[in-house]
Amino acid sequence: MSAFTVRAAVIAAALAALAPATPALAWGSTGHRLIGQLGITTLPAETPSFLRSEYVAEEVGELAREPDRSRSGGRTHDAMRDPAHFVDVDDAGKVLGGPALNQLPTTKAEYEAAIRAAGADPVRAGYLPYAIIDGWQQLAKDFAYWRALAAAVPREHNPARKAWLERDLARREALIINNLGVWAHFVGDASQPMHVSVHYNGWGAYPNPNGYTQEHVHVPFEGEFVHRSVTMDQVAASMTPVNWCEQTIEVCTARYLQTTASRVEPYYALQKAGGFAAGDPRGAVFARMRIAAGASALRDFVVGAWRASAKGSIGYPALTVDEVVNRGIDPFDALYGDD
Repeated sequence: MSAFTVRAAVIAAALAALAPATPALAWGSTGHRLIGQLGITTLPAETPSFLRSEYVAEEVGELAREPDRSRSGGRTHDAMRDPAHFVDVDDAGKVLGGPALNQLPTTKAEYEAAIRAAGADPVRAGYLPYAIIDGWQQLAKDFAYWRALAAAVPREHNPARKAWLERDLARREALIINNLGVWAHFVGDASQPMHVSVHYNGWGAYPNPNGYTQEHVHVPFEGEFVHRSVTMDQVAASMTPVNWCEQTIEVCTARYLQTTASRVEPYYALQKAGGFAAGDPRGAVFARMRIAAGASALRDFVVGAWRASAKGSIGYPALTVDEVVNRGIDPFDALYGDD
């Protein structure tokens, strides 16, 4: 066991004792790297070619670790960011007795009001659905700017304007890699069953007729176990074909989280049956499939954002992507800014 794993386990145990809804580190470095890298290397040809490179895959894999690496930055920092890693869904499919996972309010403020109306604390309920939706909408906007810039560069004949457009295209590509990489962490979190459940670190103080464990199983499963039991080739072979759900981002996010939530009890049943004991292949298969689900979801969410960006807009006053790409309208003022 590495020093990091020991320290993470100690911290997680202490936090669990102090605050039952406090999140642990989902998937650890190994799992998040795998999700980030494979989510990019399996992108289809319809996505921009700059994104489908070994360099970008490695960058996204590393950046996908960043929301965990930036923890303990200060009370304000942590209070804003830590709840984004999880959502506590109960056995009735509701977030701490409040809104159902598939009927979440559109805005975070409305969600907080609904959680409080149910007598719960929104911070302890978690904001993972909104972290995914916010990041996806940002990526779709980034892609809209990329489409406009990529169309404008070859059409521009003014040398000074062309040079600025080229630099701005490079800036947008760097921004896309960074935004996508950090956001990939939360998409990965959402494939970990204990990050979408009130049973986040042992079954907890809930009806437990099957006698599932009360031990703090969260960190050992997603960190050390994944590190020694899961390989990139295995995860790649377990990924599903591209299949964006073609609904609103809110619906697609809810479906993804519901699928993960359905794997909570199977995890605990497998743990009770000894499936995560050394030498038992069942636990490794379970972990591999969940990480593959995260990588597949990341790829599909990126595809969805790319497709949505074709109907997006850029600048102010706004120009639609269609006006720039298909109708030949010059977007320079909207991109550079005419104040």
